[in-house]
Amino acid sequence: MSSADRELRAAARHFGRRRFLSLTAAAAALAFATNVPAAGATGTRAMDTAKIADDPFTLGVASGDPMPDSVVLWTRLAPVPYEPGGGMAGLAAAVLWEVALDERFAVVVRSGGSVAFPEYNHTVHVEVDGLAPGSEYFYRFKTGAWISETGRTRTAPARTSAAATLTIAAVSCQAFHDGYFTAHRHLAEDDVDLVFHVGDYLYEYAVNDVGGARAYPGGTLPDVFNREAVLLEDYRLRYALYKSDPDLRAVHAAHPFVVTWDDHDTENNYAGAVDEHGSPPEEFLLRRAAAYRAYWENHPLRGAQMPSGADLRLYRRLHWGTLAQFDVLDTRQYRSDQAYGDDLHVPGPESDDPARTMTGQAQEDWLIEGWRASDAVWNVMPQQVCFSQRRMDLAEALMSMDAWDGYRASRERILAGAKSAGVENLMVLTGDVHAGYAFEIKDVFDDPESRTLGTEIVATSVASGRDGAEKPANWDTYMTANPHLKFYNGQRGYVRVELGPQVARADFRTVSAVTTPGAPITTAGSFAIEAGAPGLEPV
Repeated sequence: MSSADRELRAAARHFGRRRFLSLTAAAAALAFATNVPAAGATGTRAMDTAKIADDPFTLGVASGDPMPDSVVLWTRLAPVPYEPGGGMAGLAAAVLWEVALDERFAVVVRSGGSVAFPEYNHTVHVEVDGLAPGSEYFYRFKTGAWISETGRTRTAPARTSAAATLTIAAVSCQAFHDGYFTAHRHLAEDDVDLVFHVGDYLYEYAVNDVGGARAYPGGTLPDVFNREAVLLEDYRLRYALYKSDPDLRAVHAAHPFVVTWDDHDTENNYAGAVDEHGSPPEEFLLRRAAAYRAYWENHPLRGAQMPSGADLRLYRRLHWGTLAQFDVLDTRQYRSDQAYGDDLHVPGPESDDPARTMTGQAQEDWLIEGWRASDAVWNVMPQQVCFSQRRMDLAEALMSMDAWDGYRASRERILAGAKSAGVENLMVLTGDVHAGYAFEIKDVFDDPESRTLGTEIVATSVASGRDGAEKPANWDTYMTANPHLKFYNGQRGYVRVELGPQVARADFRTVSAVTTPGAPITTAGSFAIEAGAPGLEPV
């Protein structure tokens, strides 16, 4: 954990152990509830939606996890988003949805109804099927007299089709209190097919009445956000704050998303059932259940990802014809506790214990079996923390015990699986570190001449870390200590990757500032990766 994170953690910690224990019963009742309604359930008290006086679509719309014939559509009804319950009086509400071929909805191809249940915090997840492969669609929701903004989405190509090209973006780490989501505004205007959010969609830390670095005039945010998120209602309200951001709303409306989490979506640096402070697992699992429930509620995820208590299977596989296979990982829920107290350390017997795992055995087996069955040109692994070796200094080889460097046996098993499966074009998409990196994944990281097994493209943060610097103070050290590191930039932004049958191209898109809104975007670096010959060539 960085010194900035420690300071934020101390400032945010408005609750003590007594408050936590006094409220866990309420958290458990909600987070572990089993009496939530099934799809199509009846009997829940319903409101007359004609009486909804204010716009309930304050948090926008979203789509995600596209397949050749289906996509997930999402919205939430919240006319008063910064209040518990969102102003819906605890009543269910009928919601209509439409999918069309055009923005004017002259040609509606699918439509139907759903129910926004209070048990799901009035979120709606619609799994629309019967769509045409490789097609663009527009969608919207209606309730009472209100119509949502229009979203744009697309389906994946047919499973066996040889798609000509695919353009994706990767984003991560969007601490609301660190700045504006300017990168999302630019990404909303970019021509991409799919966006991968690889973790830290929100932060559990407190947000004061001026929004931290955003400095809202007059202190306009309610005090409900000025405490660390612990309970289900805390996390739900934190999503309301983030999703009310106009730039985040814009990027969700523009592109389908594929999401996976990292630590701050629940709690800093947690590992499995172990939190940062070594609390009893039964206490932390209540908090994890609350965070996981809110995560599912507030993202365009399918019913297959609906949590059961403190468990949610988020790892999953998507395809883009035969051009790309995406194996989306979860490196938080099943990992062993970090070695050497979570901090920077030289790898040793504790971190290199072969029994240690980043993914858990079931996910590791699933990943490698998926590679063996893959017919894709590009095998892309969106995940959370630095996969490649990253030495922090020139003397002791300090490394992050929270990243794959703290789980080297687990990484070796993954790479051995990729080699045995014959994966030629492995690409890892990563977030977490608030910097843009381009790594060549080496067979032996300490031998620059060893075989290159793939590439790792690390997306910088959207806002976390505030403005950052094009060339951080440790740039020379990192570039010298890690010969396989070909690019390092410390500004905010996103990474854009175009995949083709013969070559891929990665563009690191950065903004000059996030503490003031509206900064322009530029390309800080570009690299080409040739299919069948992994390695990074500057463009």
